[in-house]
Amino acid sequence: MNRTLPRPITEDEIATYERDGVLLLRGLFDRDWVTRMRDATLRLMEKPRHPRRELTPQDNPGRFFMCVYMWRIDPDFRAFVFESPAAEIAAALMRSSRVNFFYDHLFVKEPGTLEPTHWHNDLPFWPVLGEQITSIWIALTPATEENSGLEYVRGSHKWRKWYKAITPSRDAHYAATELEECPNFSTLRDRYDVVSWSMEPGDILVHHPLTAHGAPGNASLSERRIGLATRWTGDDAMYDPRPATLPLAGDPGLAKGDPLGGPEFPEVPWRPREGTQA
Repeated sequence: MNRTLPRPITEDEIATYERDGVLLLRGLFDRDWVTRMRDATLRLMEKPRHPRRELTPQDNPGRFFMCVYMWRIDPDFRAFVFESPAAEIAAALMRSSRVNFFYDHLFVKEPGTLEPTHWHNDLPFWPVLGEQITSIWIALTPATEENSGLEYVRGSHKWRKWYKAITPSRDAHYAATELEECPNFSTLRDRYDVVSWSMEPGDILVHHPLTAHGAPGNASLSERRIGLATRWTGDDAMYDPRPATLPLAGDPGLAKGDPLGGPEFPEVPWRPREGTQA
């Protein structure tokens, strides 16, 4: 399993991320990581542990399985955080000298799953603030338009627009704000630059927390889609415990405005390959 990147992140790639709010990078995680994390996912689905969610109604086909904080309970997910190149990627794209881990988030849509991932942006969900915050979404199976590949509105992070946080089950906890709901940009392609990519296992999408994104249901009758998202913060990120944000797994021991750190937001050492930007 590769612990560092097989090649540097280029300045052009960083500039694309900063301009578009989303960047596709292919093949930065080797087959061993993909196999290990896919096997860990299937094991977790067979014997799920808290906190996980089953998001498909009983009478609907397929299965939309979601889980968070796996790194706290599973050695394979923990290894991905502390031993994979993910922190190095986050540091380069955030242009940050320090990288702290926020949390991990697993998304599985079995064949025939009808439930979409509603359009949203991430920052309204999170008790953090800052420009140096990013998500790395790794495909552990092929991800295509048919089987629920992610879609983004390119450049939407520059709107500085916050949309109401929304979950597939429309949890009331997140709805308790005055923010407006995110439009369904899938129906507005003539007005906005909606982009998506077909991905192979080991490819990643990295996106800014204000970039609007969503995904359709899995229309394939044979292909499962597994995506693992890890969330990362950099030098300027701070704790901001607003109402209607993601409940943390434990007490961070931080006051509003404190830089992120401690057991809830551990700093992750990373070793840049020569030529990687930071």
